[in-house]
Formats: sequence, structure tokens, C-alpha cells
Amino acid sequence: MTSDAEFVRQSLEVHLFFARIMKEHSFFLQIGFTPKDSNFSGQADAFRREFDALLREVISLSNGVVSPSVLQSGEVITQYTLNAEIASAYYTGVQIQTKLTQAAAGLMSRGMMAANPMLEQRVYILNQKAMKLLASIIQFKTTILTNVLSCKMFTANYPLLIDHILREAKFYLRMIQRLQNREEIYAEIEAYEQEIFWNRIMAEHSKFIRGLLDPSEDELILAANNFGNEFDQLTNEANHYLRLLSMFTK
Repeated sequence: MTSDAEFVRQSLEVHLFFARIMKEHSFFLQIGFTPKDSNFSGQADAFRREFDALLREVISLSNGVVSPSVLQSGEVITQYTLNAEIASAYYTGVQIQTKLTQAAAGLMSRGMMAANPMLEQRVYILNQKAMKLLASIIQFKTTILTNVLSCKMFTANYPLLIDHILREAKFYLRMIQRLQNREEIYAEIEAYEQEIFWNRIMAEHSKFIRGLLDPSEDELILAANNFGNEFDQLTNEANHYLRLLSMFTK
């Protein structure tokens, strides 16, 4: 069972990483619909704004709480995040909240944190809010994927990309549910399961890049393809070790 301080720290670190991803997913969906499905675009925009609000609250609670290693890892933001948001807003006309990125860049860590019952309660409520929002966006993404696969809807997003972002939302939800139940997150078997999950995600990222490149960009297409193949290999290796580990732990 996680300690109160670890519950707070881990919850906020998970949200800092995933709430940003969810708002970016909502943005991808929002700009990918045709005028026929403008209502879906509106729903995606609403989700984007809700995850903006969630991330804003997370950032406000995280200063002096999250670990230095997380802030320095590049998983909260990178040196490219702000410029990418500015460019995305320019080309799409969507008003992206770049101030959230600037606020995240200013987060500080004070190392070990003592238990704080008031903060613990606020994070518990935040987790409940996040789980409710995640359940809604999971249903939304599922509906879109079903419509696309049954040829009832066209979107600029690949069906695999929609499935991809659906898996990430489900993964985020599972992590928050486990934290809310005070379960330990990083056991040895789970470490391999997470490696398999993220290797597959990275392989698909590489293949999405490959598919979006201009056909004349031979070197970039080859590089993206090679990255996809490398992550596929890493996924296979992690699956092999997980099977062996499962055999010895039975």
C-alpha cells in the first residue's frame, strides 16, 4: 500500500504526463473531422478544454511536490513543446493554452515531501474528477472508432491512431484507479508490461510519422520505418521476458 505522500506525488506525476496527452489527443480528433461531423469536432474541443482545466489544477498542486527526476526527464514538457503548440495554433486556428506549458516549465521540486492531509484530500478529489472525465473520453473515442470502422464516418486520423489513443486513455484510467485504491504501481512483472505497452506505442508513433511524410522524403521515411522496426523488436523481447518471468512466479 502506498504512503499518503507517495499517493499524492505519484498521482500528480501521472496527471502531469497523461492529462497533457489527453488534451493533445482531443486536439488531434477536433481538427480531423469533416464539416458533416462538426458536432464531434465540438465535443472534442470540449474535452480539450476540460483536460486543460484538469492540467491547470494539477500544475497548481504540483509545485514543490513532484520529484526532481520527473521534472528533469522531459515527460512533463520538452524544449519543443511550446513552439509546437504555437505552430499548431497558428496553422489550425485552435486557441491552445500555451500558458499551461509555461507554468509547467516553472515547476520546482523540494525533494522529500511530508504527509499533508489537506493536499491528500484535494488529490483524491482530483483523481475522482479525472476518472469520470476519462470514462467519458474513452466512450467518445470508442464511438468514433466504431463509426470509422463501419464506414459511417471519415476522419483524417488513421483508425489505428484512434485505437492507439483509446488504449492510452484506458491505460491512464487504470493507473489512476490503482492509485486511488492505494495499490503499488511498479512491481517487476508490471515493469515488463509497461515496457511492452510503451514500446508498442512508440512503434506506432514511428509508423504514423512514416505515413504522414511526403513520398519524396525518402531518408525520413526510412528513418521512421527503422524506428518502428526497432520498437517492434523491443516489444517482442519484452514479451519473451514477461512470459519467462510469469512462469517462474506461478
